Amino acid sequence: MTRGTPPAHPPEEPPRVPLWRWRRNPLRRRTDLAHAWISLGLLLTVLAALPAAVLWAGNTAHRHHTATAQKQKASSHHTSAVLVHDAPRHPEPGSHEAKRTLYPATVRFTDAQGQTRTAKTDVEPALTAGSTVRVWVNAEGQITDPPLTTEQIRHRAIGWAILAAMAVPLLGAAAYGYAHRRLERHNLARWDTAWEETAVRWTTSP
Repeated sequence: MTRGTPPAHPPEEPPRVPLWRWRRNPLRRRTDLAHAWISLGLLLTVLAALPAAVLWAGNTAHRHHTATAQKQKASSHHTSAVLVHDAPRHPEPGSHEAKRTLYPATVRFTDAQGQTRTAKTDVEPALTAGSTVRVWVNAEGQITDPPLTTEQIRHRAIGWAILAAMAVPLLGAAAYGYAHRRLERHNLARWDTAWEETAVRWTTSP
């Protein structure tokens, strides 16, 4: 014979009011207080780690790219090269796009060992054969990219600092989500145990 209808769902969460986990009330569980301390700890950790991570990432990236630029300058040299053929013409000469567009063209230059070489490099449109352009050549006599400029180094350092500024809150949110799920599973396990102990009070054998 059934004495009553067992609850269909676990007990409801305590009311959602500001800072309720810090206040003494009959509905507060130990896990609620643990949740509050974990949230506060993670918030303070993120606030403290954010500026430190930004400075560390920015400075580390700046030192790395500065060293890279120095190595690039030490392993290559800036020299003149002569166009072998006319460079293609831009369909809109004189336009803003034409000033930013580069076309691959064959050039002739002399490497550090005094040997004459030919290679392709990007040049401005409409340059005629025999025009002189400046290229960077590495120790193997190959045309290479120019060393990083001060502006490029600064932009890359800022980019890494921004990534660090995004990563710290995301890591904090991930840690909070993990802790929240663990506490919820603990609560569910306690509810299941409590129900097993009280279920017999709701029903009796015929």
